[in-house]
Amino acid sequence: MTIALLLIAGLMLGSATAAMAGRNLIHSALLLIASWAGVAAIYLWAGAEFVAFAQVLVYVGAISMVVLFAVLLTRQNQIADQLIAPPTRLRAAAAVTTGSCVAAVLAAAICSSSFAPGAAEPPSTTVRQIGLELMRQDGAALLIVGIILTVALLGATILAATDPKVGPGSSRAGEDVP
Repeated sequence: MTIALLLIAGLMLGSATAAMAGRNLIHSALLLIASWAGVAAIYLWAGAEFVAFAQVLVYVGAISMVVLFAVLLTRQNQIADQLIAPPTRLRAAAAVTTGSCVAAVLAAAICSSSFAPGAAEPPSTTVRQIGLELMRQDGAALLIVGIILTVALLGATILAATDPKVGPGSSRAGEDVP
């Protein structure tokens, strides 16, 4: 393993660990974005440029914005953050056990694979050829889906930003009460 891979993996795992351990949802979402960028960096290191760019576009770009919008639009008050129970030893033990099981399954899958670096010749297809092929056949559909998702996100923002109905006897800011 090279130093670059170890550095990328360390930063990625560190940001993912900090995201899961943090109590602030905004900070956790931003750290999760850093972890997704680390995954893209590993793809670049491995020579899979198209997958790395797709990772950046889909996860670092689109999914992270949806996560941030969801967090910002659904937070009703700051008091709810204080009601979260602090971590306990039982929760920590369950987290370590679950993480160890996932790591064991991944290690077993990696060790049993027959992948030998350099054994097969890489395909001669370039990122440009893949992009042109995708845009020829699916360009219009991609634009339509993008427009639909943008309208849906704007609609959700407008619905979440409207004032809640005010009960009888109270008024909204700026209205006169008779």
